[in-house]
Amino acid sequence: MAAPPAEPLAVDYDTVHVAAADHRDALIDELVHRGSRVVATQDDLVFSADRPGPAAWAANTWLAPALYRVESIGAAAHCLKAIQRNWHAHPVGHHRRARLIAERLPTIRFRPLTFPSAPPSAPLGAWTLLSHDRLLASRHTTSAFADGAPAFVEDREGPPNRAYLKLWEALTLAGIQPGPGERCLDLGAAPGGWSWVLAALGARVLAVDRAALAPAVAANARIETRTGDAFSVRGADVGHIDWVCSDLIAYPERLLELARYWCDALPDANIILTVKCQGPVDADLIARFLAIPGARLRHLHANKHELTFFRLRDGGPSEAAGRM
Repeated sequence: MAAPPAEPLAVDYDTVHVAAADHRDALIDELVHRGSRVVATQDDLVFSADRPGPAAWAANTWLAPALYRVESIGAAAHCLKAIQRNWHAHPVGHHRRARLIAERLPTIRFRPLTFPSAPPSAPLGAWTLLSHDRLLASRHTTSAFADGAPAFVEDREGPPNRAYLKLWEALTLAGIQPGPGERCLDLGAAPGGWSWVLAALGARVLAVDRAALAPAVAANARIETRTGDAFSVRGADVGHIDWVCSDLIAYPERLLELARYWCDALPDANIILTVKCQGPVDADLIARFLAIPGARLRHLHANKHELTFFRLRDGGPSEAAGRM
């Protein structure tokens, strides 16, 4: 039997967040606003205490960080293997040494997903070298993907734009998706990337936008188009709806109103919408999204300066931030 890893060193943080690309400041503001104490930062890592758990602007959150003193490459590899099998390296320095440690660990092949499919089920830990002899490792993280970045086998012919990747990722993290017999409302649908995804799953789609869908999407027999202002649509206008989806471009305050309305109007529907953040991120506004009962927020790998809002019947993806 392999010897257990060395006892971890004392630290003054309980969570480590990997900031989403170019959003470290937004992550720090989010953590401070919710009552976490930011202990330190190093590269894209943010170390926090007092309020453990996921964060919306984190690409991945390390929920059980432990710091070890390791005198050699072999000692570091032994320490990790004694904890569990599957690890992903997130180097923030000492890149050559980290690479040599990684070479001594079991190989993990991160194959692109064919949508729809489930995320990997095996636990994936994360580690890094904070200094030459300090190994930071967390056996529990919020993402089944390395640095929270799933890769898909892309469809370069069917969808009219690349926005479909956001919905693929959101539905993969959610663990559920609409299917035959379910009815979806796509608000601000043009040119039709999200409607294309929903229809491909077998659902019936009501696509609302002032602009026209791409001809190939509009011709889909499962998609009904309606010309109009997506913000003016009300529950009485659409009949029974199982899913409300939106990738609308609008100020986040208007999107907050949209989320509140549909969560209240359709308490049993699944809701996924993009929150476009224009300019500096308002941490208080993000907290107001999370104050909606059942709400989750997550910066998807496919997102840019935006978050994805979830309100799902079964609670939503564990990777997403819960209420602040």
